[in-house]
Amino acid sequence: MKLTKTILLLLLSLHFSCSSVATQSTPEPRYAVTIDLTQVKSDKVQVSLRPPAIKQGEAIYNMPKIVPGTYSVSDFGKFVSEFQALDKQGKPLPVERIDTNRWRITQAQNLDRITYWVDDTFDAERRQDVVFEPGGTNIEEDKNFLLNPFGFVGYFDGLKQVPYELTVTKPAGFYGSTALQATSSTATADTYTVPNYVELADSPLMYNQPDTTVLNLGGTEVLVSVYSPTGRVTSKPIADNIRDILEAQRSYLGGTLPVDKYAFLIYVPERPGKSGSYGALEHSNSSVYYLPEMPEERFNSTMRDVAAHEFFHIVTPLSIQSEEIHDFDFINPRMSKHLWLYEGVTEYFASHVQVHEGLISVDEFMQKIREYIFNSMAFNDTLPFTEMSAKVLDEYENQYGNVYQKGALIGMALDIQLRDLSDGKYGLVDLMQDLAKTYGKGRPFKDDELFDKIAELTYPEMRTFFARYVEGSEPLPLGELFNKVGVKYEPVSVQLVNSYGGFVPGYDREADKITVAEADDMDEFGQQMGFREGDQLLAFNGREITPMNIRDIIGEELQQAKPGSKIEITVGRKDAKGNVKPKKLTGKVTAVKREVLHLLEPVASPSERQLRLRASWLNDTMP
Repeated sequence: MKLTKTILLLLLSLHFSCSSVATQSTPEPRYAVTIDLTQVKSDKVQVSLRPPAIKQGEAIYNMPKIVPGTYSVSDFGKFVSEFQALDKQGKPLPVERIDTNRWRITQAQNLDRITYWVDDTFDAERRQDVVFEPGGTNIEEDKNFLLNPFGFVGYFDGLKQVPYELTVTKPAGFYGSTALQATSSTATADTYTVPNYVELADSPLMYNQPDTTVLNLGGTEVLVSVYSPTGRVTSKPIADNIRDILEAQRSYLGGTLPVDKYAFLIYVPERPGKSGSYGALEHSNSSVYYLPEMPEERFNSTMRDVAAHEFFHIVTPLSIQSEEIHDFDFINPRMSKHLWLYEGVTEYFASHVQVHEGLISVDEFMQKIREYIFNSMAFNDTLPFTEMSAKVLDEYENQYGNVYQKGALIGMALDIQLRDLSDGKYGLVDLMQDLAKTYGKGRPFKDDELFDKIAELTYPEMRTFFARYVEGSEPLPLGELFNKVGVKYEPVSVQLVNSYGGFVPGYDREADKITVAEADDMDEFGQQMGFREGDQLLAFNGREITPMNIRDIIGEELQQAKPGSKIEITVGRKDAKGNVKPKKLTGKVTAVKREVLHLLEPVASPSERQLRLRASWLNDTMP
């Protein structure tokens, strides 16, 4: 009897043990990736990747050819060398390099891990290998590592949506700046878990000795991280400088932001990079900046303008994105037709938020709009914007710059049109919030359905607007649109303006001064003042002239002066020994007739409706 009970208990124990095992969930498949920053070899770092279990006999590993936001071929596979596939015993498996960015592994069912070395793009030796720095990678041993993950990590065919566990082994004292939340962090390594490859590629990191400042905007933590080899540019002044624009954006978006953490990663080189360009690259929760050292006033102004644009990408594509962006094909991407939304609306918001929240004057905002109009004239104005977007990687590559010009004007046109239809109660930012509720992160829209959805959410007339001016070839009806908000628009206007001299201006980078670059075709006022080529403009009636305030001085102070009144301009002029000495030039303010392109000014006698719509649009009343 005792034996029987023992056997019965044993059987019950086995039964419950087996039941327990049977109900345990199998581990979620994931990649385990390590990037080792502590062992740099010939300016390269090693990547080790353990993939999810592969059951088939062949597997293809991909490095990105193209990444979102750059819209150009980068071919990150060409920076990879010593690629190996290993089984659990560490024995190599057969590998064939298919092309620049893909490797075929056979006997893949035995694959345990792959390893390879990655060179950085900042030091690309060949012109054809140069990558725009914010979208590239940097490896400076014991100094700085800029890790755009798409430059170091790839994915296997069919396994792009599998989670990644990324571990970065770091040098002593280094800090990893990123919008990612570390699942573990020690003095020697950080580990991050990311849901899929698209989000990994969208999450840059920068490792170096820390120079960081954190801003708290409501429920959002904003990290400002700077790497400046000279130490002359630091994070705190930048954070202090951009705080008000970020607060303005939070207010503009209704008081809350759709992200818990955002990171500004700012690299300030001592000299120009291989691309010869400066700028930034946006990501959903962060942005990477490559900006030159400048006097603090100019650096702050540049940073504000660029940050205002990049930060607004938390709306598009973070909250609103097409299927082409949501499941981006890094080898042969299909381009969305809606670059007007991703870049154009974002650029418009970056300017509009500043006037709407009182950071710039209405006149300054109108000047920005004039610049969009003027710059868009360099592109094909009859090319349907959706067609350009869809073919921007090849046929219309040279038209891409228009997304920041006419794209912004499309955003403005939509804003005015919506306010007109709603009698000032509904604008473009309201539409973006409604689209975010309809789609949102993880719920992408279909490219061909977006215009219909917008018309459904707003007004039927909007569908006609898109058909004519975004899908169609008709130029935007700028005069009609501006008139709705009580603004007169003249493509060409003859105005009586106070002359600045008519010389061709230049810029002396070393002195940080505006100069007289060419004086051959100066007007009567310029000749009267006695400007000479090479003169540095130092002061206007005793006020210092800088590259930052020259527009205010010429466009406002000079224009407010009464013709015939005395004027004094101090220039810096080289003497016989080549030394620059200040020299005061005096004369009288002289009015001349000038063609003014794309004039924007208040209509003479606005109606009540025009005033109401203008106040809704600008959160202000123009005189």
